[in-house]
Amino acid sequence: MSHTRAATGSSLGAHRRRRELAEAAGGRVADVLVVGLGATGAGVALDAAARGLDVVAVDAHDLAFGTSRWSSKLIHGGLRYLASGQFDVAHESAVERGVLMTRTAPHLVAAQPFVLPLTPLVSRAQASLAWAGFRAGDMLRLAARTPRQVLPAPRRLSATEARHLAPSVRTAGLRGGLLSWDGKVTDDARLVTALARTAAAHGARVLTRVRVLELTGAGARIRDELTGEEGEIRARAVINAAGVWAGDLVEGIRIRPSRGTHLVLRSERLGTLPAGLHIPVPGETNRFVLVLPQGDGRVYVGLTDEPVEGGIPDVPDVPESDIGFLLDVLGSVLDTPVARDEVVGAFAGLRPLLDTSGHDGTGAAPTRTSDISRRHAVLTSPDGITTIVGGKLTTYRRMAQDAVDAATAARGTPAPPSPTAALPLVGAAAPVRLRSLSAPRRLVRRYGTEAEAVHALAAEDPALARPVLPGHPVTRAELLWAVRHEGALDESDLLDRRTRIGLVPDDRTEALPTAREVLARETAVRP
Repeated sequence: MSHTRAATGSSLGAHRRRRELAEAAGGRVADVLVVGLGATGAGVALDAAARGLDVVAVDAHDLAFGTSRWSSKLIHGGLRYLASGQFDVAHESAVERGVLMTRTAPHLVAAQPFVLPLTPLVSRAQASLAWAGFRAGDMLRLAARTPRQVLPAPRRLSATEARHLAPSVRTAGLRGGLLSWDGKVTDDARLVTALARTAAAHGARVLTRVRVLELTGAGARIRDELTGEEGEIRARAVINAAGVWAGDLVEGIRIRPSRGTHLVLRSERLGTLPAGLHIPVPGETNRFVLVLPQGDGRVYVGLTDEPVEGGIPDVPDVPESDIGFLLDVLGSVLDTPVARDEVVGAFAGLRPLLDTSGHDGTGAAPTRTSDISRRHAVLTSPDGITTIVGGKLTTYRRMAQDAVDAATAARGTPAPPSPTAALPLVGAAAPVRLRSLSAPRRLVRRYGTEAEAVHALAAEDPALARPVLPGHPVTRAELLWAVRHEGALDESDLLDRRTRIGLVPDDRTEALPTAREVLARETAVRP
């Protein structure tokens, strides 16, 4: 094992990238090369670096470029897996949710209430089944030792209470509701950014815009996508965490992607939403459409679970059939259905599910991607590449731990146990500390203890306090912070991942000049 490099701070930027890419491609052999910087890859980089290993982590695009920015933003406790009999996956999800909420990222992950409105479309039998499920979910919370003050108990609601928490729901025939709780991350891409920066603070070289052209058990041939220069990174252990693209790098890995689509609505369309909504899908016993208020003037409605055939695009398209399905289910509970032209944005993510067809003794593939297990799998190729696939955002930490354990064992690289279950991410602190910060609550929920530094930028320069666009809370100071400390290299990084302005195309177009202005300003100051 190489000696641990001295931590150089958590800030990522263009200058650090140039220096560390030159180091990585300069002939030095790293302990671990990680390919992919979504939640799992960034988690792998942090896990390995926190164990004292010398780590290089690369991505052809940006942090959270792929599936990790297209989630429902939920940190699931595993209830849906109980219903399908996947008890180990359910327990693992509940445990990892508790880790995020109480130890590693309490600034980013908090409790989210949901109401299941008991409309005439929900039979009493369906309501009883859902209530039993919510009670079982609370038992998962207990088994995972997540405190009650972190995740409150489910309870039944009167019709009056349901109308208060879900004011846009049709009142005719409403006989009450069921209130449940789960975890929700402020922003999935921000979680990935925090993981990558925490890894960098432990010495990992985190390199975006570095494409792997060829991967072997001894390293990779790479190309710097900013300059076109090619080179080689050598490593004792190689971990493929490329998600839906994992099969492009290692032969024999078969991914069966599943598309999850969400709609973006303006918050005013559904009114004040103190809670999210669970809306049962007609004809399904354990499937819901979710209404997810974001606190930034937007609401997400999702999601689908549809198989995807053919090549994997960088940014998945959203078919009209998905939009129609979600609008139909949403309309089944609203006083006034949402019209197609009221959908201001839509996004789709591809779940990297492992295709095990032909390995279950029957040779038959599941009829639906929703039937494929959400368990993650760690696979080792004949030349020693470790691939991690499957799983979900909630369990990224356990996936990373298992991948590093497997890779170091396979390559004979000694490593101590993973410390990440108790390792706070950048910005994390106890709730009492977060509440004491002198910064707007919205910034605290996004930046944690760094909120005061972000807020100070705006205090020093009033121009930076202005919103990037009217009606959206993100300020110019946040864009500048993203360039200086979060590795944002261009306007797409700023608008599509460090902030989520780009989820609404019209907003993105309006914000683009400001993003370019901030980038130009910072480039002039820091060449």
